[in-house]
Amino acid sequence: MKIGLDIMGGDYAPKAVVLGAIAAHQSLSPNEHLVLIGDTEQIKPLLSEQGFNPDHFEYVHTTEVIGMGEHATKAILQKPNSSISVGFQLLKEGKIDSFASAGNSGAMLVGAVFSVKTIPGIIRPCLCTIVPKLKGGVGLLLDVGANADCKPDTLLQFGVLGSLYAENVLQINHPRIALMNIGEEDEKGNMLALATFPLMKETQLFNFVGNVEGRDLFNDKADVIVCDGFTGNIMLKLAESFYVLTIKKGLKDEFFDRFNYENYGGSPVLGVNAPVLIGHGISSPEAIKNMIFQSRDMVNTQLVQKIQAAFQ
Repeated sequence: MKIGLDIMGGDYAPKAVVLGAIAAHQSLSPNEHLVLIGDTEQIKPLLSEQGFNPDHFEYVHTTEVIGMGEHATKAILQKPNSSISVGFQLLKEGKIDSFASAGNSGAMLVGAVFSVKTIPGIIRPCLCTIVPKLKGGVGLLLDVGANADCKPDTLLQFGVLGSLYAENVLQINHPRIALMNIGEEDEKGNMLALATFPLMKETQLFNFVGNVEGRDLFNDKADVIVCDGFTGNIMLKLAESFYVLTIKKGLKDEFFDRFNYENYGGSPVLGVNAPVLIGHGISSPEAIKNMIFQSRDMVNTQLVQKIQAAFQ
């Protein structure tokens, strides 16, 4: 297995990414290899500082970087030798089995769709995020930002994608899928929710348990919660703030400690023909390490192949 990692992506790149790669290496098996994609002239001195043998990694040298604020589509086209562009080319050619970056999220989404492309049958790929549960364990929320506007059949597909990820990667048996809404009753919601609910209620594609409300995100009513990317991104950013607020207030709580983004690595892009992960722009070495483990798990569980089979 070859796990591709963009060394130039993120606010603290390349140092934080290199340190994360070193930390992950200690727990990877002999057949799991990291391929570092970026400016090798910046990578090698960082490895030397840590006393780390550079022969443990493979390297692909690039000379360009897509900045966090650049226009995604233009940057992908105008910077073919950027770490993100080269990473996706390697993924397309099968020279790496997965690709992860904490860089420009828009460029990562565009790159995924342009290179390995959307799985046939899927309307729109989406982003998902892991959510801690109050009584232990985790759940899944999707979409969290790839699709601000959605149609009912798109949300139905998100339910399928979330169910497959929860069952295979999170190891949740027969996951319960719910629709985020402003009330639990069948007839509640805006036009999108009202049109989506009957589709989910009638489907045999996953285990639908009905509507849930915002207060249910962290309880045990559902394992996977589906919403449009606009709603999901707001909920994700709000949830991320909980950990920061507890730190600022000097509070120590095991549950809120689990809101630390570092614990979960990145957001998988579900619905494309290869494992792709997008990390937080402020990713620390710990977050990078966990994003690498997440990449490994997506490859090992053959999640993409299972999604392809489900949409044939």
